[in-house]
Amino acid sequence: MIWIGAVLLLSVFLTSMLSGIFGMAGGLVLLGILLLILPVGTAIAVQGAIQLIANGSRAYFSRAYIDLRVLAIMTGGLVTAAIALFILRYTPDLATVCITIGLLPILLWIPQHWLALDASKPHHAFLCGLLGGGINLAVGVAGPTIDMFFIRTPMDRRTIIATKAAAQVVNHAAKIAFYWSATANLAPFEWGAIALAAPFAVLGTSAGHWVLQRLTDANFKRWTRLIVSTIGIYYLARGISLLI
Repeated sequence: MIWIGAVLLLSVFLTSMLSGIFGMAGGLVLLGILLLILPVGTAIAVQGAIQLIANGSRAYFSRAYIDLRVLAIMTGGLVTAAIALFILRYTPDLATVCITIGLLPILLWIPQHWLALDASKPHHAFLCGLLGGGINLAVGVAGPTIDMFFIRTPMDRRTIIATKAAAQVVNHAAKIAFYWSATANLAPFEWGAIALAAPFAVLGTSAGHWVLQRLTDANFKRWTRLIVSTIGIYYLARGISLLI
């Protein structure tokens, strides 16, 4: 049990740092690790709790750059998606979750003239909240879905990171509530590990924030695509293997 806790804490620090730099990817990696040791619904809820802390600290560090108008509109889209999933009584399946996450990075490679989305536009922001929030509730992460609305926006990298972090705080809070019943089977040791993960999430986010300030906008957007696509290949391979 001790080594599992140590791996979890190290994973939280590194994935929080990754998210602190790119505004995404960390949640993808952390969920992949949790899916190896926990049932799907429980893994999604636990990842949500940890990512809530990581994104919350990232949003706090970058609070001066949050676009509150975009955040409010995205939240409206999330609420709409949550109501729809609740009515449908949706429950996640591991293979479906992995394959869906594995396919999400494709969205980042769609040419801009094919699908020119911009989160700074109100109707695009609502669609971002609807799709991103819905997918986040359904499979646990939605970074690439949300990112395709931000990677082509005229916002600079600091505003992108801050606004996405704030939106993800709302998304993860909704995810915890949606899957709360799935956490009933967690042992006291596991709850303790989650509690200990909080400061590691904040430290990792702080380290990532330091690195972010030293990246150029061009390098930031290029590396985002490459890293998320690599993670997506892993998820896709695992999902296909589960079906086979």
